[in-house]
Amino acid sequence: MTAKPQLVLDLAGVLVSNFSSTFWLQLSKGTEISFQDIREQFDEIRKDLWTGKIKEDDFWEWMSLRVKQIDKEQARALLIQSLEPLPGLNYLAEWSEIADIHILSNHCKEWLEPILERVEPHTKSITISNQVGLSKPDIRIYQHVSKQFEDLGQTVVYIDDQEKNLKPVNELGWKTLLADKEHEWIVKVEQMIGTRGRTLD
Repeated sequence: MTAKPQLVLDLAGVLVSNFSSTFWLQLSKGTEISFQDIREQFDEIRKDLWTGKIKEDDFWEWMSLRVKQIDKEQARALLIQSLEPLPGLNYLAEWSEIADIHILSNHCKEWLEPILERVEPHTKSITISNQVGLSKPDIRIYQHVSKQFEDLGQTVVYIDDQEKNLKPVNELGWKTLLADKEHEWIVKVEQMIGTRGRTLD
Protein backbone atom coordinates (compact mmCIF):
# COMPACT_ATOMS: atom_id res chain seq x y z
CA MET A 1 0.00 0.00 0.00
CA THR A 2 1.30 3.45 -0.89
CA ALA A 3 2.21 5.51 2.15
CA LYS A 4 0.01 8.48 2.88
CA PRO A 5 1.40 11.91 1.98
CA GLN A 6 2.42 14.03 4.95
CA LEU A 7 0.67 17.39 5.14
CA VAL A 8 2.44 19.89 7.41
CA LEU A 9 0.44 23.02 8.18
CA ASP A 10 1.25 26.28 9.90
CA LEU A 11 -1.51 27.59 12.16
CA ALA A 12 -1.52 31.41 12.26
CA GLY A 13 -2.14 32.80 8.79
CA VAL A 14 -3.14 29.37 7.46
CA LEU A 15 -5.78 27.77 9.70
CA VAL A 16 -6.42 30.73 12.03
CA SER A 17 -5.85 34.44 11.69
CA ASN A 18 -2.74 36.21 12.91
CA PHE A 19 -3.10 38.70 15.76
CA SER A 20 -5.59 41.28 14.53
CA SER A 21 -4.98 45.01 14.50
CA THR A 22 -8.00 45.27 16.79
CA PHE A 23 -6.09 43.48 19.54
CA TRP A 24 -3.16 45.90 19.43
CA LEU A 25 -5.44 48.92 19.10
CA GLN A 26 -7.44 47.86 22.15
CA LEU A 27 -4.27 47.40 24.21
CA SER A 28 -2.88 50.80 23.26
CA LYS A 29 -6.22 52.61 23.68
CA GLY A 30 -6.01 55.39 26.26
CA THR A 31 -2.27 54.99 26.75
CA GLU A 32 0.73 57.05 25.75
CA ILE A 33 2.11 54.23 23.61
CA SER A 34 0.93 54.13 20.01
CA PHE A 35 -0.46 51.14 18.15
CA GLN A 36 2.62 51.12 15.90
CA ASP A 37 5.06 51.34 18.81
CA ILE A 38 3.55 48.44 20.68
CA ARG A 39 3.57 46.30 17.53
CA GLU A 40 7.21 47.12 16.89
CA GLN A 41 8.21 46.43 20.48
CA PHE A 42 6.42 43.08 20.36
CA ASP A 43 8.39 42.17 17.25
CA GLU A 44 11.58 42.69 19.30
CA ILE A 45 10.62 40.00 21.80
CA ARG A 46 8.61 37.74 19.50
CA LYS A 47 11.42 35.23 18.91
CA ASP A 48 12.11 34.82 22.64
CA LEU A 49 8.38 34.31 23.24
CA TRP A 50 8.03 31.82 20.41
CA THR A 51 11.03 29.79 21.63
CA GLY A 52 9.89 29.74 25.25
CA LYS A 53 12.73 31.89 26.57
CA ILE A 54 10.01 34.31 27.64
CA LYS A 55 7.09 32.53 29.34
CA GLU A 56 3.50 33.67 28.96
CA ASP A 57 3.44 35.28 32.43
CA ASP A 58 6.68 37.10 31.57
CA PHE A 59 5.04 38.45 28.45
CA TRP A 60 2.15 39.95 30.41
CA GLU A 61 4.61 41.49 32.89
CA TRP A 62 6.50 42.96 29.92
CA MET A 63 3.22 44.27 28.55
CA SER A 64 2.16 45.79 31.89
CA LEU A 65 5.28 47.95 31.87
CA ARG A 66 4.08 49.49 28.62
CA VAL A 67 0.34 49.49 29.16
CA LYS A 68 -0.07 50.46 32.81
CA GLN A 69 -3.77 49.80 33.22
CA ILE A 70 -3.76 46.43 31.47
CA ASP A 71 -6.04 43.75 32.86
CA LYS A 72 -4.20 40.52 32.12
CA GLU A 73 -7.27 38.27 31.98
CA GLN A 74 -9.23 40.63 29.74
CA ALA A 75 -6.22 41.15 27.47
CA ARG A 76 -5.58 37.43 27.29
CA ALA A 77 -9.21 36.76 26.37
CA LEU A 78 -9.06 39.47 23.72
CA LEU A 79 -5.88 37.96 22.28
CA ILE A 80 -7.36 34.47 22.09
CA GLN A 81 -10.56 35.82 20.52
CA SER A 82 -8.49 37.59 17.86
CA LEU A 83 -7.28 34.20 16.55
CA GLU A 84 -10.27 33.56 14.32
CA PRO A 85 -10.70 30.35 12.29
CA LEU A 86 -9.84 30.56 8.58
CA PRO A 87 -11.43 28.43 5.82
CA GLY A 88 -8.65 25.83 5.78
CA LEU A 89 -9.64 24.68 9.26
CA ASN A 90 -12.87 23.26 7.85
CA TYR A 91 -11.02 20.81 5.58
CA LEU A 92 -8.87 19.03 8.16
CA ALA A 93 -11.26 16.12 8.69
CA GLU A 94 -11.47 15.49 4.94
CA TRP A 95 -7.73 15.84 4.37
CA SER A 96 -6.91 13.53 7.28
CA GLU A 97 -8.53 10.64 5.39
CA ILE A 98 -5.97 11.06 2.60
CA ALA A 99 -2.90 12.47 4.35
CA ASP A 100 -1.26 12.40 7.77
CA ILE A 101 -1.58 15.94 9.11
CA HIS A 102 1.06 17.64 11.22
CA ILE A 103 0.82 21.11 12.76
CA LEU A 104 3.92 23.30 12.97
CA SER A 105 3.46 26.75 14.47
CA ASN A 106 5.55 29.59 15.85
CA HIS A 107 3.34 30.51 18.77
CA CYS A 108 2.56 30.39 22.45
CA LYS A 109 0.65 27.16 23.05
CA GLU A 110 -1.31 28.68 25.93
CA TRP A 111 -3.05 31.02 23.48
CA LEU A 112 -3.92 28.26 21.02
CA GLU A 113 -5.77 25.85 23.29
CA PRO A 114 -9.29 26.50 21.89
CA ILE A 115 -8.02 26.02 18.33
CA LEU A 116 -5.95 22.96 19.22
CA GLU A 117 -9.06 21.27 20.61
CA ARG A 118 -10.55 21.47 17.10
CA VAL A 119 -7.33 20.51 15.32
CA GLU A 120 -6.07 17.63 17.46
CA PRO A 121 -8.61 14.94 16.42
CA HIS A 122 -7.40 15.19 12.81
CA THR A 123 -3.63 15.36 13.35
CA LYS A 124 -0.73 12.95 13.79
CA SER A 125 1.44 15.51 15.57
CA ILE A 126 1.35 19.08 16.85
CA THR A 127 4.56 21.09 17.27
CA ILE A 128 4.28 24.52 18.90
CA SER A 129 7.54 26.43 18.99
CA ASN A 130 7.46 27.57 22.62
CA GLN A 131 7.13 23.93 23.68
CA VAL A 132 10.24 22.71 21.85
CA GLY A 133 12.52 25.74 22.26
CA LEU A 134 12.91 26.21 18.51
CA SER A 135 11.16 28.43 15.98
CA LYS A 136 10.89 28.65 12.22
CA PRO A 137 12.88 29.13 10.06
CA ASP A 138 15.41 27.15 12.16
CA ILE A 139 15.90 23.91 10.20
CA ARG A 140 15.91 21.92 13.43
CA ILE A 141 12.21 22.47 14.09
CA TYR A 142 11.34 21.00 10.68
CA GLN A 143 13.62 18.05 11.42
CA HIS A 144 11.77 17.60 14.69
CA VAL A 145 8.49 17.35 12.78
CA SER A 146 9.95 14.90 10.26
CA LYS A 147 10.64 12.46 13.13
CA GLN A 148 6.86 12.14 13.48
CA PHE A 149 6.50 10.70 9.96
CA GLU A 150 5.82 6.96 9.96
CA ASP A 151 7.77 6.17 6.79
CA LEU A 152 10.66 7.66 4.86
CA GLY A 153 10.29 8.73 1.25
CA GLN A 154 6.71 9.92 1.56
CA THR A 155 5.49 13.00 -0.25
CA VAL A 156 5.60 15.90 2.22
CA VAL A 157 3.69 19.11 1.54
CA TYR A 158 4.29 22.11 3.79
CA ILE A 159 2.05 25.19 3.87
CA ASP A 160 2.98 28.48 5.53
CA ASP A 161 1.92 32.10 5.01
CA GLN A 162 5.51 33.41 5.17
CA GLU A 163 8.00 32.68 2.41
CA LYS A 164 10.97 32.81 4.79
CA ASN A 165 9.55 29.76 6.58
CA LEU A 166 9.25 27.77 3.35
CA LYS A 167 12.84 28.09 2.21
CA PRO A 168 14.60 25.81 4.76
CA VAL A 169 12.56 22.73 3.88
CA ASN A 170 13.88 22.57 0.33
CA GLU A 171 16.91 20.65 1.59
CA LEU A 172 14.57 18.19 3.30
CA GLY A 173 12.86 17.44 0.00
CA TRP A 174 9.47 18.76 1.07
CA LYS A 175 7.12 20.39 -1.39
CA THR A 176 6.00 23.86 -0.34
CA LEU A 177 2.98 26.06 -0.83
CA LEU A 178 2.51 29.68 0.23
CA ALA A 179 -0.86 30.30 1.88
CA ASP A 180 -2.45 33.32 0.23
CA LYS A 181 -5.00 35.66 1.80
CA GLU A 182 -7.63 34.61 -0.75
CA HIS A 183 -7.24 30.99 0.42
CA GLU A 184 -6.68 29.66 -3.08
CA TRP A 185 -3.96 27.46 -1.57
CA ILE A 186 -6.73 25.13 -0.42
CA VAL A 187 -7.47 24.02 -3.98
CA LYS A 188 -3.77 23.73 -4.76
CA VAL A 189 -2.94 21.58 -1.76
CA GLU A 190 -5.78 19.22 -2.55
CA GLN A 191 -4.30 18.69 -5.99
CA MET A 192 -0.89 18.05 -4.41
CA ILE A 193 -2.07 15.42 -1.92
CA GLY A 194 -4.42 13.73 -4.37
CA THR A 195 -7.93 14.78 -3.33
CA ARG A 196 -10.57 15.60 -5.86
CA GLY A 197 -10.16 19.16 -7.12
CA ARG A 198 -12.73 21.80 -6.20
CA THR A 199 -13.23 25.50 -6.65
CA LEU A 200 -13.71 27.77 -3.68
CA ASP A 201 -17.10 29.39 -3.20
